[in-house]
Amino acid sequence: MKVSTSQPFQIVYSLLEHEYLGYLFESYVVQRNSRGQLTLQHQTVSAKNASEFADGLDATDFELVALTDQIQQDAVIKEFWSKKTTPADFFLKIYDPEKGDKGLQDAICRYVQERMGQILERLKGKCVFIMGKDGEPTWREIQVAPEPASVLFHFRRNDDSTHYFPTIQYKGQKLDFQFKGAVIVAAQPAWMLVDDTLHNFQNDVDGKKLQPFLNKKFIVIPRQVEDSYFHRFVAPLVESFDVHARGFDIRSERYVARPQLTFTDSPSATVVQDERSRTSGRRTAEVVTSSVADTSDQIHFDLSFRYGDHTVHNGYDKRVCVKLEKNEGSYIFHRLIRNLDREHEIIRELKDRALEVRNGRAVLEKATAFRWLHSNAEELARLGFTVQQAATSGKDYFIGAVTVQVGITETNDWFDVHGTVRFGEFEIPFVKLRPYILNKRHEYRLPNGQIAIIPEEWFTQYLELFAFSEEHHHSLTLRKHHLALVADLQNGNLANVVMSRKLEKLREFEAVEDKALPAGFKGTLRPYQKAGYNWLHFVKDYRFGGCLADDMGLGKTVQTLALLLDRKESGESDGAASLLVMPTSLVYNWLSEAQKFTPGLRILTYTGTYRDKNVEQFQDYDVVLTSYGIVRLDTELLKSYAFDYVILDESQAIKNPSSTTSQAVRGLRSRHRLILTGTPVENSTMDLWSQMSFINPGLLGSQAFFRKEFLKPIEKGKDEVQTRRLHALIKPFILRRHKAQVATELPDKIEHLSYCPMTEEQAHCYEETKSYYRNKILKNIEEHGTASTQFMLLQGLTKLRQIANHPRMADEGYEDESGKLREVIRMIKSIVSEGHKVLVFSQFVKHLDIVRASLDERQIEYAYLDGNTRERHKEVNRFQETEELRVFLISLKAGGVGLNLTAADYVFILDPWWNPAVEAQAVDRAHRIGQLKTVFTYKFITKNTVEEKILALQNKKIQLVTDLITTDEAIIKSLTKEDIEELLG
Repeated sequence: MKVSTSQPFQIVYSLLEHEYLGYLFESYVVQRNSRGQLTLQHQTVSAKNASEFADGLDATDFELVALTDQIQQDAVIKEFWSKKTTPADFFLKIYDPEKGDKGLQDAICRYVQERMGQILERLKGKCVFIMGKDGEPTWREIQVAPEPASVLFHFRRNDDSTHYFPTIQYKGQKLDFQFKGAVIVAAQPAWMLVDDTLHNFQNDVDGKKLQPFLNKKFIVIPRQVEDSYFHRFVAPLVESFDVHARGFDIRSERYVARPQLTFTDSPSATVVQDERSRTSGRRTAEVVTSSVADTSDQIHFDLSFRYGDHTVHNGYDKRVCVKLEKNEGSYIFHRLIRNLDREHEIIRELKDRALEVRNGRAVLEKATAFRWLHSNAEELARLGFTVQQAATSGKDYFIGAVTVQVGITETNDWFDVHGTVRFGEFEIPFVKLRPYILNKRHEYRLPNGQIAIIPEEWFTQYLELFAFSEEHHHSLTLRKHHLALVADLQNGNLANVVMSRKLEKLREFEAVEDKALPAGFKGTLRPYQKAGYNWLHFVKDYRFGGCLADDMGLGKTVQTLALLLDRKESGESDGAASLLVMPTSLVYNWLSEAQKFTPGLRILTYTGTYRDKNVEQFQDYDVVLTSYGIVRLDTELLKSYAFDYVILDESQAIKNPSSTTSQAVRGLRSRHRLILTGTPVENSTMDLWSQMSFINPGLLGSQAFFRKEFLKPIEKGKDEVQTRRLHALIKPFILRRHKAQVATELPDKIEHLSYCPMTEEQAHCYEETKSYYRNKILKNIEEHGTASTQFMLLQGLTKLRQIANHPRMADEGYEDESGKLREVIRMIKSIVSEGHKVLVFSQFVKHLDIVRASLDERQIEYAYLDGNTRERHKEVNRFQETEELRVFLISLKAGGVGLNLTAADYVFILDPWWNPAVEAQAVDRAHRIGQLKTVFTYKFITKNTVEEKILALQNKKIQLVTDLITTDEAIIKSLTKEDIEELLG
């Protein structure tokens, strides 16, 4: 029957009992008559039609309607069963209390009970009824008690059993509920209907604790099961509720809360409620065991408190904790009243000391945990903590005091390193920690079997000391070129250092001592060259190896020759010859420079197939010139002679430490070692390790150590800290002056960019190739990332660069012209006609061949040099000395080093590439000492091609460690997807 909203009506909540779901409520509106009485005219209210009756409902009513909707049988079935079914089939076949899924039944019960609890909490002041058997919603009115009742649980222990029963008080009076037809309407927490009143209870009593007594006076607990019953049932009851006992004691006790921190490396598995079953009733409740895998590097802390003789874990969620004591057949329940304020204060103290405790537990990485324990030991003791290891811990850890004392003492040729580590009562020689620090192994087994954790900071503080030192018969020695490391340890109070006044003076020196030039030196040294000569003496005086890394053209050769002449004139060489090793192409240069500046030096050129393989002849010379190839061939022979100096020119030739060249030169014997190079790093930071390890063995540790600590962090991680550290280690042994620093002693050079438009045919060829590689590369990036595209990218960029120069370089069948070639030939003709000389550099020999053919057509004479050219110096001299010879075509790779071409005052770079340093080397062939004219450099850029994009990207990509020189490969590796899209855009 419809209820009219134009007449008075009342919303009521009717209690009914469902055969399977238990007690439920439904919402109704009931029409009132003219006297205000409820009539039999009523209508179900749900969320769908509640708004029609809004005038008679308040906010709580709307909440109640929504909640009652959720517990109707159709709603419950829909929540827990997605398949189509009828209520009869669901409850008889699927839910079936006898045979059905117990997990499903429990989940539905929790779902209904949770909502019944929410409904009952909101019913105060509402019209509540019991539904009649005929479905009449207002059959019998009931009320909700305005305040909660209290339950007192009684236990009476006698000789053969214990009787257990509850009593209930409401408003100070005993509430008689047994044998009164009372029912438990909701169980968690309990709501009981007795005498037409709904009661709830203080302390959220569970209805299951009252249900047995509705029609029973007491429960008998036989003596044979009481021990188990007391532990599992009575003790938790005493914690949460008021209990009256007869025949055993319940003692409420208060103690000072004394904190206890227990740690372990193998936490016990904990049982947790599966999150899915907790948040969704559709799934059955699952119990899972938490994984304890991958926790071996963690320490788990448990915080508990001692109350008298009892321990209470901080994660326990009750204010009262009960401990059961059985004593000669009697029981004592100790009700420990926890001091939660004190416990929270302790947790704050731990948080202030960087230990975050939640639910009584904290987890730290093992190294961090023991550092925390060591550094907070005194404070924990002051706060009254007991710190102990759990009996279940996998290892027995040492947690006492840890100290280290290190001493470093200078001897004649090295530093002796000695020290002692103390773990409590045990003293361990410092050297025994070497393999642990180097291999980052934190655990050290003490003589008593305990495991000591090496403090984490030692792995940073003493890593380089162990890496750079050498072990001899259980003692450590450190070479003197590690003075900076020794000073760092001393300054950081990490070692007690004793050294000679000479080395102390070196640490404090402000300027290199000025040295006189040898009497037989012909010519003069520029001021910066004289400073370089003084520096070479400085590293020699302290028996260090040195790297002279001045820019191309600044005179490394002449500075070195002056030093060698001084060795001869002063007699310090003791008649021993010095060995100069270089690329074959530079032997002529050195011989020529020596004849010019140091004619007093006796020079032996130890090269060629017919060289005299006899080291005794070296005694008749001051300097032996040879090539890297000869050193490889004559390794055993050359190792038999003790040289005064071994000097490597263009020392990047030994950049690969595993090459036979590197191994050969490292085996040479000498008093002193020098390397000369304009590019200490060409491809990788490992180039630096190889060269520095030649001049100062051990300076940068082993190859594996250097790769792990420097190469990977610098090249892959762009680690600025390790970059600065590497600079600090090598700085004392490298002298590097850039041309800009001595610019006042050089003529100006002027750089131009010459932009060349493509021909129509060239542009068509370029666009086709660009589209092909762009699609291929970007697809590969999407599928595999940028790292896997490096080879494909290099291949594509190379092809595009070739077409930008001249399509014939990529396709021999191409018969049309190139815009760049037109412009290059035009400018060459102009320069030649004006009487100037020009160097034309290209990275591609194919490109030079195309230019040669064009010059031949125009009968323009030229010199030529590539990797296959024999007797380079003759071609160089022909260009330098022949006035009519105006053009020199040079491959960048073959002519980038060792050439002096000051006759030219124009330099053409035909195909610019990533590394400006390589181009700068080419320009330096003309722009070097002896050049009297301004040098003009033209860089030819083909418009609307990858060359323009490369030029734009250069500025932001050439920042990698400018002092060490970057490389094309390094830049290709560093390109992002956005960079690649820009290049191929």
